[in-house]
Amino acid sequence: MHNINRNIPIVSSFFLAFVFLFSTPVMAGSESGLYLGGSIGQATVTAKGDTPADPEFNEDDAGYKIFLGYNFGIIPLIDLAVEGSYVDFGKPSGTVNGNNVEIDLVGWDAFGLAALTFGPFSVFGKVGLLSWDSDSSFNGKTDSDSGSDSAYGLGAKFILGSIALRAEYEYFDVNELEDLYMVSAGLSYTF
Repeated sequence: MHNINRNIPIVSSFFLAFVFLFSTPVMAGSESGLYLGGSIGQATVTAKGDTPADPEFNEDDAGYKIFLGYNFGIIPLIDLAVEGSYVDFGKPSGTVNGNNVEIDLVGWDAFGLAALTFGPFSVFGKVGLLSWDSDSSFNGKTDSDSGSDSAYGLGAKFILGSIALRAEYEYFDVNELEDLYMVSAGLSYTF
């Protein structure tokens, strides 16, 4: 009996060390607070003509976004956040039936995010709204348009202290276009 009591502090110390070592990485990804970041990537725009016989415009260009968000970090392993960003989809251009076509598209978006965090690694999904403005050119003739439409995204991030490396795919359901999506990679910093 006397030997068992002497081992209790040793077992307790190992148990506490085990809990500390394995709970710290889980909590590391759940840092709450304000964050700021930027991403660069490729935006793809697909538009169909007015009739089924019209050719399709399907081009891409370099794009970027600057985002600001707040991570609530309420529940371990699950992060909830809100995020807004300015997105520049570049100026995809090409030819359709020998006609020069260019679309200049920018927007502001707002998202709600939910993430599963596994130590420093996290995967997330987001749903929101994009308010966009476009200037399109068809053989030198320009036209402007604007609107607000739904947006969705999936991504992953790797967290190193206050810095996160981030990759994501975003789809913007713009009614005037067949498809608009962006694949990007970037960095964020949590204050």
